[in-house]
Amino acid sequence: MSILQDNDDLGSRRGFSQQVEHGKRRQEKIRSGGTGQAERRQHRAALRCGQPAQILAGRGLAAVSVAIDPAPFRGVLPLPISALRSASAALGNPANRHRAVPLSYDQFRYAFANAVSENEAKQLYETFAVPASGLPLFQAAAANLNPWTEAKVDTENPDRGPLLLISGEKDHTVPWAITNASYKHQQHNKNVTEIIEMPGRGHALTIDSGWREVADTAVAFVQRFAPPQPAGA
Repeated sequence: MSILQDNDDLGSRRGFSQQVEHGKRRQEKIRSGGTGQAERRQHRAALRCGQPAQILAGRGLAAVSVAIDPAPFRGVLPLPISALRSASAALGNPANRHRAVPLSYDQFRYAFANAVSENEAKQLYETFAVPASGLPLFQAAAANLNPWTEAKVDTENPDRGPLLLISGEKDHTVPWAITNASYKHQQHNKNVTEIIEMPGRGHALTIDSGWREVADTAVAFVQRFAPPQPAGA
């Protein structure tokens, strides 16, 4: 999820409109082979959800990363009851590892939309709820049992870059205990590592009516380490 590219108004309001256009031009250069590896890494400021952002950062592929509600990776031990309940729609049947798993409204309400009103929860369900692969949930759940897990993050890579972890105070799917455990692993990296808890927010914090607060927080962090590029740079 790229906050800057998906929300032009936010980009303009924060002075990022030129950076967005600059990024588009550099993406074209990358596709045509006109940039080197160092330039490609400098271009990538990862504003992505959770675990994938940390995996990419751990490979040195992002200049700055924001991990929102990150699923646990190998070494992250807490598994709160609310997280297991949220994932039970998929984990309850081993065959779901290779299936697209739908959520009922009640399951979505608990796992994603518990911090919003009933009316907004129903709107979010109708708009965003689609069957999704169960595989990532199985990978995260078994990360500490499988030494070859895909859910593995290199937290010591000196090229990781600055990292911000964002957690929702009322998140049932990825409670504070999980995000904070990820932070404790990441904070030993030589680069800046920070964590923020968004008050009163659930797992739908990037898609509900309060999404802009999350976007502002993420963009402000990125701007500290990857300031907007001047036009034509």
